[in-house]
Amino acid sequence: MKIHEYQAKEVLRNFGVVTPKGVACFSVDEAVSAAQTLGGKVWVVKAQIHAGGRGMGGGVKIAKSIDDVKVLAGQILGMQLVTHQTGPQGQKVRRLLVEEGADIKAELYVGMVVDRGTQRVVLMASSEGGMDIEEVAAHAPEKIHKVFIDPGTGLKDAEADEVARKIGIPDTSVPQARSILKALYEAFDKTDASLAEINPLILTGSGGIVALDAKFNFDDNALFRHPEILALRDLDEEDPAEIEASKFGLSYISLDGNIGCLVNGAGLAMATMDVIKLYGAEPANFLDVGGGADAKKVTEAFKIMLKNPGLKAILVNIFGGIMKCDTIAEGVITASKAVQLKVPLVVRMKGTNEDLGKKMLAESGLPIISAENMAEAAQKIVAAVKGAR
Repeated sequence: MKIHEYQAKEVLRNFGVVTPKGVACFSVDEAVSAAQTLGGKVWVVKAQIHAGGRGMGGGVKIAKSIDDVKVLAGQILGMQLVTHQTGPQGQKVRRLLVEEGADIKAELYVGMVVDRGTQRVVLMASSEGGMDIEEVAAHAPEKIHKVFIDPGTGLKDAEADEVARKIGIPDTSVPQARSILKALYEAFDKTDASLAEINPLILTGSGGIVALDAKFNFDDNALFRHPEILALRDLDEEDPAEIEASKFGLSYISLDGNIGCLVNGAGLAMATMDVIKLYGAEPANFLDVGGGADAKKVTEAFKIMLKNPGLKAILVNIFGGIMKCDTIAEGVITASKAVQLKVPLVVRMKGTNEDLGKKMLAESGLPIISAENMAEAAQKIVAAVKGAR
């Protein structure tokens, strides 16, 4: 789950990290009022969407008067902001953050993710703040410094101090940097985050260190422990199909292809998408129905996939372990009739009650294409799509 910048900064403040003063706004009038309340002579008007690159897309502007705030808020609020992370369709701006201006001497980067190789949280830091860390990794990897944090001790003072100096923080500011880095780790750990990023972390003219921007992603599987985090969810920023799928316990992610995939198990779902690509087509979605799917769940899965206007065919790929093949067959038959399926459907199933499931499909009277293995299933679904063009 993702949250907005202003929400991420509130999380950081709760752990003692200094951020600029700012106010979240939902209208131009609120933006003007926020600037007046903040005071000062310079304000930053920021679009709030779940994507990076907002500044390059025109979603972050400097205002030097209250009139500027009014004009810029009117321009940004409601715009379809396109960045390298939104895709060409962009994302509509429904919220703003109006902040006080900052005295920026240097822009730095700090972030934390889970490193699967070491099974530890890794702190990444760089002197190259204000740009995507992927760009730094591609063009100047030597400028990224990493600390793999021992979960038994947390981030140690010496580790924090060393990485702070490596990214150019002067000795007089190292104690404050240490506090921020340790607070970032505590926030990451205690909120069950999957990503915590401050980009840029700025050094001010007076030697202060401030989180000028912030980003948090959270582990969906841990949200039951954090109702206060779940309350920050903005459904306007999420794919409606993914929201609908979550209501039925379906793991669904929209993709750019035209072949819908209904699979039980995340690993098998990934392999199914790979084999579709291997035979020259593109999957329209990732969809894991899990091990306890019934006819209702399969029907809802079909409905969600069919809302994609670019869908040309559906591939059902089932391994009957916990999930029995006859149960899936019943679901596929029920779903096909309920949605009056008009696109080609290929079904491959192996495992428990496989013969019974295949018999049910064969006797259903529905134009279901059967396949014995994944390669055959992919070949048949790709051929069906090409034949429908």
